[in-house]
Amino acid sequence: MDRRNFVGKLSAGAALAGLFAGRNTFAATLPQGAQAEPENGGESRGEGALKITRVRSILTAPYGIRLVIVKVETSDPGLYGLGCATFTQRPRTVQTAVDTYLDPFLRGRNPDNIEDLWQAMFQSSYWRNGPVLMNGLSGVDAALWDIKGKRAGMPVYQLLGGRCRTAVPVYGHASGSDGESALASVTKFLERGYKYVRVQVGVKGQSAYGPRTGDEKKLQGHFEGDVFEPTPYQLAVPKVFDYLRQELGDEVELLHDVHERLHPIQAIKLAKDLEVHRLFFLEDPFAPEDIGYFKHLRHQCATPIAMGELFNNPNEWVGLISERLIDFIRCHVSQIGGITMGRKIAALCDFFRVRTAWHGPGDTSPVGHAANLALDLSTWNFGIQEGREFQGATLDVFPGCPEIKNGLFHVNEKPGLGIDIDEKLAAKFPIKDNPPFDLKWGKLRGADGTIRRP
Repeated sequence: MDRRNFVGKLSAGAALAGLFAGRNTFAATLPQGAQAEPENGGESRGEGALKITRVRSILTAPYGIRLVIVKVETSDPGLYGLGCATFTQRPRTVQTAVDTYLDPFLRGRNPDNIEDLWQAMFQSSYWRNGPVLMNGLSGVDAALWDIKGKRAGMPVYQLLGGRCRTAVPVYGHASGSDGESALASVTKFLERGYKYVRVQVGVKGQSAYGPRTGDEKKLQGHFEGDVFEPTPYQLAVPKVFDYLRQELGDEVELLHDVHERLHPIQAIKLAKDLEVHRLFFLEDPFAPEDIGYFKHLRHQCATPIAMGELFNNPNEWVGLISERLIDFIRCHVSQIGGITMGRKIAALCDFFRVRTAWHGPGDTSPVGHAANLALDLSTWNFGIQEGREFQGATLDVFPGCPEIKNGLFHVNEKPGLGIDIDEKLAAKFPIKDNPPFDLKWGKLRGADGTIRRP
């Protein structure tokens, strides 16, 4: 045997012996500077490998709205992440999805692999999408980003590309049953530094989406519910905006939410009537089931359109974006898959000049708002953020809440999402199960008793 063959066989034998002797011995046979391929698809199995040890839900209501928070705990003592999974109409179903199904599915896995875990959770129920699965998944997803930010020692927005702006503009929620009362409501926000204000219009004798006039009609018996008729509302809204523009001029950006309450052809007429008033956007003129009408609307007027808070299925928004039929994407981040899906939607929108306007009502927890802001700060094609000012017990239950100053949302610079939860204090504000959900949903009716969309 010549010297070259002998050395070659000796090296191969040493490597083979290293395989049987253990991973460290095998690594020692590699060339200097090289690293062994990690086992099991790239997941480190050393003693220091981080693992998910528990996934659980925390239900609390410090300001009266039922919130669902997901906490992902890890094998590193004290290292955990928080996410929002609030589906306030069905909080107990999300709690079951998280505690009974996602917890055992995720235990022992590496929290670093966010995209892989997202796909695994999404596929795990076989029948995909739906508000229960997506809220549970979203809560876990945001918590994983929170963990990653804490490990990196950076706010999550830095991991998404860093700041595109110094702070995040938000809009206030004003309302009135006529021009004078609407103006008084808008003025309160302008005095506090807001530049964007959504205005909802009350209608005499009706349960409009927004202010009440005190004389709302109600039906009883099997057809119990509040009464809403679309035509009086459709006629009232332009009159209020006529008055507001006359009094305010063009300095303030005005918005309005139809809340899918009109018949599609009526919504098109309303959008045309409001075109002269240069709305920042008109929200949800159609229900998700009626998205085919967006093509007709786009051909008839230039009122900017926001859509998407009821979406949880990608098939609902991809065509609207790619065909340039909307101007703002309005998804509820915990409804569509959390930060991971939010950044993908924002990137898709960027190619078609669609801006983000993530849904952020009261039933988005402070943790959910922190997730929204991580996306807002790092998204170039950001448009506006819906927000709320946190006060009282909420600030104690959720240390690190984002703050609104002069109409701008500000985040702290703590690693991760920058927000925490005091579980002992949160337990002092339990959610109420009687009734099991807000019974006003599913009880809006026409004057003849016909169910209306909420």
